[in-house]
Amino acid sequence: MLTLFGQNHAQGSFCDHLSRRNFLQIGSLGLSGLTLPRLLQAEAANPANKKRQKSVIMIYLVGGPPHQDMIDLKPDAPKEIAGPWQPISTNVPGIEICEAFPRMAQLMDKMVLVRSIVGSQSGHDAIQCFNGHDPRKPKPQGGWPQFGSTVSKVQGAHVESAPPFISLCYPCTHGPYNEPGPGYLGLSHSPFRPMGPTRHDMVLNGISLERLSDRKQLLQSIDNFKREADASGMMTGLDTFTEQAMGVLTSSQLAEALDLSKEDPETVKRYGTGDPTKFIDSNGAPRVPQSMLAARRLVEAGARVVTLNYSKWDWHGGKNNTIFKREAEDFPVFDQCVSALLEDLHQRGLDEDCTVAIWGEFGRTPKISAQVGRDHWPRVNSAILFGGGMKTGQVIGATDRLGGEAVDRPVTFPELFATLYHNLGIDTDHTTVEDFSGRPQYLVEGHAKPLPELI
Repeated sequence: MLTLFGQNHAQGSFCDHLSRRNFLQIGSLGLSGLTLPRLLQAEAANPANKKRQKSVIMIYLVGGPPHQDMIDLKPDAPKEIAGPWQPISTNVPGIEICEAFPRMAQLMDKMVLVRSIVGSQSGHDAIQCFNGHDPRKPKPQGGWPQFGSTVSKVQGAHVESAPPFISLCYPCTHGPYNEPGPGYLGLSHSPFRPMGPTRHDMVLNGISLERLSDRKQLLQSIDNFKREADASGMMTGLDTFTEQAMGVLTSSQLAEALDLSKEDPETVKRYGTGDPTKFIDSNGAPRVPQSMLAARRLVEAGARVVTLNYSKWDWHGGKNNTIFKREAEDFPVFDQCVSALLEDLHQRGLDEDCTVAIWGEFGRTPKISAQVGRDHWPRVNSAILFGGGMKTGQVIGATDRLGGEAVDRPVTFPELFATLYHNLGIDTDHTTVEDFSGRPQYLVEGHAKPLPELI
């Protein structure tokens, strides 16, 4: 019999010590032997599904990547600024990036580099990368919801078998590195997290129809859980989770998407693989390229927003941890998996509908420290964008000769988020969501507009 209740958790649990997020023990859910491509083919053939699905994959580079070593090199600056890396030409004349990114260089016509993000906060806080709001400014009771939660509220699920918002982010021991959550939108718009607290409950090894045949006991178990949880006042959220869980239990589509053994081995090889148990610097995220492949499969399965965190980019330097040693380790892997994701989207016809945003919480200091590292630098930040039908093959903004200040076309996080909403078909000028007090809140700060260069 299928067990609905997962691990016991002392904190955040109900009277039976069951976590509300871990109440399901989900098997592989491959019920009929259908593969994800076949499921998607059948869905595409359905006349009721003619409206194209728009989606966003958001990749958070934990700790703040060094823009001047990646996409905004300053080879003519003094040595203590420029560092050892040299720029290389790309397939777009006039655009250069780090020599450690040869694959990305040949795909620059399909990418956008934003070199002039301003207004970043100075601490290690992922909040701007997930909701676009400055954590230093006042916020409504409950806090601002992150982007995926807002999309969940505004657009809902695209298909019943896939939650609208899925997080592949690994929990980080440094709290501010983690996603800020649904804020005032409440528990019902939290992400489904197969890599988070529920990851141990999802076993992708197959489950038979026979094990799901006793629907009466299945529903009774859910009813019992709901009754016990009713006293907690969290039934709105629990109802949503129950719906999500039932969708997973009765459809193989989500589980198929998460099971990379179903993917072509050559495609997996293109992305590369990493150890999900090896957290970089103990408090960052693992270096797991296959998360990008999983994200692509999830948007194909119907998710509107997929978030993931990737590696650890807080390179202050120190013994056996100099910035250039760490870059030599990380850059080639990053080049491989990002270029694989970009090519994959184009080859599968998703480049017009799926937007990818890659960024960190701030930039890094122009001057290389005595410890051979670069420190926090909120004055200018950077991003890599592609897909979404955007006008690609361009650079937006510029920094000064040291890479320390934006001197042309400063861009804000609200503008970037307005662009992401626009690509999903959401009008940020008129769309609002209500906070706890019933007050309508606009989706981005300051009525920011989408970047006209991209749309």
